[in-house]
Amino acid sequence: PATPEAVASRRPTPPRPHATAPTRKPSRPADAKSIEAAHVLIAHDNSIRLRADRSQQEARQLATRVAAQARRGVDFAALARKYSDDPKSKSQGGLLGRFTRQRMVKPFSDAAFALKPGQTSGVVESPFGFHVIKRIK
Repeated sequence: PATPEAVASRRPTPPRPHATAPTRKPSRPADAKSIEAAHVLIAHDNSIRLRADRSQQEARQLATRVAAQARRGVDFAALARKYSDDPKSKSQGGLLGRFTRQRMVKPFSDAAFALKPGQTSGVVESPFGFHVIKRIK
């Protein structure tokens, strides 16, 4: 009969984990339930959380001008830095990061999730003011 050492030497050696595993962590596939977007927020005197010294009509007009510029190809991040009233995303060119539909107010989510990556919305009204949204991913 064969010795245990002889039997072990005839078995194929399983591949070592590091030999077949990727060297870097695979990126997480895009979650269909979340997207990445940027926005320009134009607040007005009746906005919740952020108040501005402009009327609702003035805010809508400014948001309309910003949306038109964005759709003409003006750099969205530059527009956000210049016009946005959102103190958290303004300095980041309007970037909001990845979010789910439930994380944002309904009018914002509906508009953002309807966009394809690279598309820019028209003017979107929410309790926070008027938004122009660009979907990133």
